[in-house]
Amino acid sequence: MTLQQLKYLVAIADSGLNITAAAERLYTSQPGISKQLKLLEQELGVQLFTRKGKSLSAITPAGRDVIGRARRIMREVENIRNLASDLSGEQEGTLSIATTHTQARYVLPQVIRRFREKYPKISLELHQGTAEQIAELVGANRVDFAIATGSRQLFTNLVLLPCFHWDRIVIVPKGHPLASAGQLDLVRLSGHPLVTYVFSLTGESSFKRAFAEHGLEPNVVFTARDADIIKTYVRMGLGVGIVASMAFERQDEEDLVALPAAGLFPRVTTWLGFRRDSVLRRYMVDFIGMFAPHLDAHLLRRITQLGSQAEVDELLGEVELPLLQ
Repeated sequence: MTLQQLKYLVAIADSGLNITAAAERLYTSQPGISKQLKLLEQELGVQLFTRKGKSLSAITPAGRDVIGRARRIMREVENIRNLASDLSGEQEGTLSIATTHTQARYVLPQVIRRFREKYPKISLELHQGTAEQIAELVGANRVDFAIATGSRQLFTNLVLLPCFHWDRIVIVPKGHPLASAGQLDLVRLSGHPLVTYVFSLTGESSFKRAFAEHGLEPNVVFTARDADIIKTYVRMGLGVGIVASMAFERQDEEDLVALPAAGLFPRVTTWLGFRRDSVLRRYMVDFIGMFAPHLDAHLLRRITQLGSQAEVDELLGEVELPLLQ
């Protein structure tokens, strides 16, 4: 058994059992991967995949166990490489981040600019998606950091670090009745068609819960993962927009009005997560500090020594998080 065989095995699983796609991902040949898979199955004495003709059709129960262990081994290999790179002072590598559109569009640009100035030789990969899509990337071991809001139940295999709070705002075109109606409340909002973010497919939506607690049903007519798209449809008159406060920019003031909604909806927390078995390289620690300054290197060292998320939550429970506007 070799590390190369385990690497091929994980790549096959992550490529939907498509050996050709796995070969393209690893810049090698399909026959070479097929040969190494056959040798691995012969050595182990078990069938890792069921086959339909020359194609792989499913992962066997034994295959699931072996692939799970292979993933852990490959993560440890990467950790050893990271540790060696830091010990040698090497400042090259890749930082892969999965996050939502809101974070990628409105929060991360300044952080990434500072990071690139300090680490010009580090390649950055930014993946955008819903919480469910981010969880898939994490499960496939394709990213170093996940940055999202809520949906913690999807990321039980990560260390989750709270970074900042934010509130929602209501946006309407200039001249809209709500723009000059005074103090907002949920009753008034429920009487208008609403345009807001896509709801998570798992877990309870704090947006919907806010209305339900007052015996109201929001009239959501359109959802999108992109705040810019939501603003576009608000401008079209499709409905009243509800977005993150940081998504309202100076140029939006030309034709839109932002109305504060703090207190109408629960305040939400954005977190950054990484695998519990990760070795954080120096540039990774610095990125976290740039994104969330209260998470300095000393605190991160303490966090990585803890054994559970409950311990992390207890340690960070007294830390006051900033409110991002």
